[in-house]
Amino acid sequence: MTQQVAHGGGCHCGALRVEFRSAKPLAPRACDCSFCRKHGVRSVSDADGLASIHITAGHEPLRYRFGLKTADFLICSVCGVYVAAVIAIEGQTYSVLNLNAFDNPHADIAAVPMSYEGEGIADRTERRRRVWTPTKVLVA
Repeated sequence: MTQQVAHGGGCHCGALRVEFRSAKPLAPRACDCSFCRKHGVRSVSDADGLASIHITAGHEPLRYRFGLKTADFLICSVCGVYVAAVIAIEGQTYSVLNLNAFDNPHADIAAVPMSYEGEGIADRTERRRRVWTPTKVLVA
């Protein structure tokens, strides 16, 4: 079995920190929605991996919902950096992380363009359950 590699990162000011553990190579995706395009997002996830999002007490992120309103896009309320999107499905939290917010953003890895246009709520939720990373959100 391949060993999981830990990747750390977070927002500019450090109020939001992320850790992504995966045994797979990083494979960023570039969603074509206006939010992701305007933020230059390169998203990573691994359904077989693990993620944690650490929120500094007193610095709750802005939780932005748009489109089908199925996920919270976490934006630091202090410095404005988008770090991750989270969704809760049947008691489990899943996330997709913004590779550009990692300490080593691996700028040399090109993102594969993606379009999720036309997905309904059920299809989008199921895709996220299958593809996004099981996640713990911790406040300390």
